[in-house]
Amino acid sequence: MYNYLYTMSRIADQTELNFPRPTLLARSAENHDEIQCLIRRKWLKLEPEEWVRQHLIAYLSTCLGYPMGLMAVEHRLKLNDVEKRADLVCYNNNGQPVLLAECKAPNIKLSQDTLDQAARYNLVLNVPNLLLTNGNQHYAVRTDINSPVKVLKSIPPFEQ
Repeated sequence: MYNYLYTMSRIADQTELNFPRPTLLARSAENHDEIQCLIRRKWLKLEPEEWVRQHLIAYLSTCLGYPMGLMAVEHRLKLNDVEKRADLVCYNNNGQPVLLAECKAPNIKLSQDTLDQAARYNLVLNVPNLLLTNGNQHYAVRTDINSPVKVLKSIPPFEQ
């Protein structure tokens, strides 16, 4: 069901992730390999974190029903007068953010620092669900200012 469409052999060197294999477009550029962003439809340098992000986008869309048109990649936000970028923010049909994802390269261990980073971004966005992934491990938590953070058993599906 899932395929890699590519014009290079080095994509096979990328780490196998704990996601179903999506259809991704990749190519060789002059000094590096590139992958096409499923959301922005532009070619990006194929970095390990981007590999994870594109797999996550495909998984959220294909398996959990999140519309790609309601996703923002590298969403800009201002935190204490410093511009930051959230890796992925998913919105509901009313334009409210419902999921904030922080992606790390497969060789980066998810830690309290990773959760703290997502939580800082969430001070601005006030998203009910945070997701941390390095492509191998995925942690989803539900946030509510009136309740303690709740670790979820799985990534929540899109709700209309």
